[in-house]
Amino acid sequence: MTSHQSTQTMKPATAAKKLGVYLEATPAEFREGVVTRAELNALQTDPPEWLRELRRDGPHPRPVVAQKLGVSIAGLARGGVTEPLTTEQIEALKQEQPEWLQKERATQAEVRKEAARLKERDAERAAREA
Repeated sequence: MTSHQSTQTMKPATAAKKLGVYLEATPAEFREGVVTRAELNALQTDPPEWLRELRRDGPHPRPVVAQKLGVSIAGLARGGVTEPLTTEQIEALKQEQPEWLQKERATQAEVRKEAARLKERDAERAAREA
């Protein structure tokens, strides 16, 4: 009995998400086709110029914008940021430090602090039970 491995493919939206780029900003040939696992790996290891440019300058999808600003995706929405932003726009927001951004960064810092506290607590419990 021989096993036949089929080529694993994904939609362009999935590939764009894995690459951390905004789908609508990718070239038409990327958006209109399917991406194999091998093609995705090749794009990750040796990105073409269009991909390097998108990662550097944007527009960036919301998860990337949130990460670059140090807030959650929900925090972006609460701050009124619903569209993809370029690196230049993100840097401008960092410089301006609007009130919503300061508040969301503080909230995110509290969330991280609480997550670390819970992780430490759980590790201590596991150590005691072992």
